Amino acid sequence: MYVKISDFIKEWNKEAALTQNVLDGLTDDSLKQQVYPEGRNIGRIAWHFTTNIPDYLVEFGLKIEKVTNAENVPTSAKEIAETFKKVSVNAVKVNEEQRNDESLKQIQNAFGRQETNASILMGLIKHIVHHRGQITVLMRQAGLKPFGVYGPPKEDWIHFGVENPPQ
Repeated sequence: MYVKISDFIKEWNKEAALTQNVLDGLTDDSLKQQVYPEGRNIGRIAWHFTTNIPDYLVEFGLKIEKVTNAENVPTSAKEIAETFKKVSVNAVKVNEEQRNDESLKQIQNAFGRQETNASILMGLIKHIVHHRGQITVLMRQAGLKPFGVYGPPKEDWIHFGVENPPQ
């Protein structure tokens, strides 16, 4: 749990960098890869968590610029990645400016539960991590090599002396 706002910022920056690497690996064509025929596609999932960041922070008391035209999912992977980068940097800025260590202990109603601001911020990171995981699976289905988030993708195992296990 975060005790200092700097604890949150440190973890945010680490997870945002990993997410940025995943988003930077997307192509315009890959954005169309769906979970299932009626389900979301990569583009919609990535745009969802990108545009949700300022919405989430506003919901819990911070003043931050929302994404313009958030209802329209871009067809450009580069636009999604660049928007995420901008939103991520801005999220750090507003948390540094509008929160302090004491504010992390304050309790708010979050989705029907009483949560501290620290746990609310952790929930935002977990939300992004959850959807980032979906995207890495869909990248593989779209024929892309996913970025190794917490470890290498199977194509890079050989660099660590590990062979692909038999299927």
